Amino acid sequence: MPLPDRMMALVKREAAPGAELMEVPRPSPGPGEVLVKVRVASICGTDVHIYEWNEWAAGRVKSPLVFGHEFAGDVVALGPGADGLMVGDYVSAETHIICNQCYQCRTGQGHICRRCSIIGVDRPGTFAEYVALPAANVWPNPPDMPPEIASIQEPFGNAVDTVFAGDVTGKSFLVIGCGPIGLMAVGLLRASGAHPVIASDLSEYRLDLARRMGADIVLDAGARDVVAETLAETGGEGVDAVLEMSGARVALKQAVAVARNGGRISVLGLPPGAVEFDVSPFVFKGLTLQGITGRRMFDTWYRTRAILSSGRVDLGRVITHTFPLTSFKEAFALAESGLCGKIVLTL
Repeated sequence: MPLPDRMMALVKREAAPGAELMEVPRPSPGPGEVLVKVRVASICGTDVHIYEWNEWAAGRVKSPLVFGHEFAGDVVALGPGADGLMVGDYVSAETHIICNQCYQCRTGQGHICRRCSIIGVDRPGTFAEYVALPAANVWPNPPDMPPEIASIQEPFGNAVDTVFAGDVTGKSFLVIGCGPIGLMAVGLLRASGAHPVIASDLSEYRLDLARRMGADIVLDAGARDVVAETLAETGGEGVDAVLEMSGARVALKQAVAVARNGGRISVLGLPPGAVEFDVSPFVFKGLTLQGITGRRMFDTWYRTRAILSSGRVDLGRVITHTFPLTSFKEAFALAESGLCGKIVLTL
């Protein structure tokens, strides 16, 4: 059956809040690319930023743009030179497209490529019936993996990189921010022998999800003193590592206060603008501050596959809602409310 010339897609049509579901031309795979028919696409915090049109989005995204980047689907066409794949393959993808020429790419650090472009941010994305992307970025899925789980492997990779940026087994952790990736991190820590695993958030809904993912202690950051209670729970020593997933301005100050001498602070959350904090504790406590961006390509994907195959982390618990793409307004309103875990859109 021939492919349609047009498709439905969620488009950031103007440089303003919101988006529009509209008919657009179907992409065609170029040299080295494949065309994927999307089954499901999950909503990421980056997608919410684009939908809300915050300061970061306004400075980065060029409208009109089909956005979205987390997905699972089936290869339906191959461009010239798209090797290693076949029509019918069930896939997801690493959505950071790298240049393979800069210093970082040539020294095994492609995840921080200086010329990286991102699907759904810098080029058309996956909130659409079809998406074209480089064959080199495609990740084959096990045939029996539910598409909802397959679509969230990429953010799970962020959690994997953040958790395993240092020692885990037998170490104490504070996870600040129980959005979907924070929840995934809690599950990973539980499965990897960390103790205690403390989680903080402003949403009781998400704190309940953190309990279900295996947190030993949950702290309502709006009602309790996260620093004082974390120190009390660790005998005044502080935690071995803090995973900052919230992007809240106060979070880094909390992290510095609760990290033990010699501890690490791994930061995935992105605050809205500059954050001022005292550097002296990093010197006198000997702390390590580490930024986490994307996933190591493709080391993290292989780790992710092994962890999911082991069955030790149940990502299904993180997915709380499913909507058809036509109900995107309700889905994004829920994502903005924080009364959810991961939201999946079906096509």
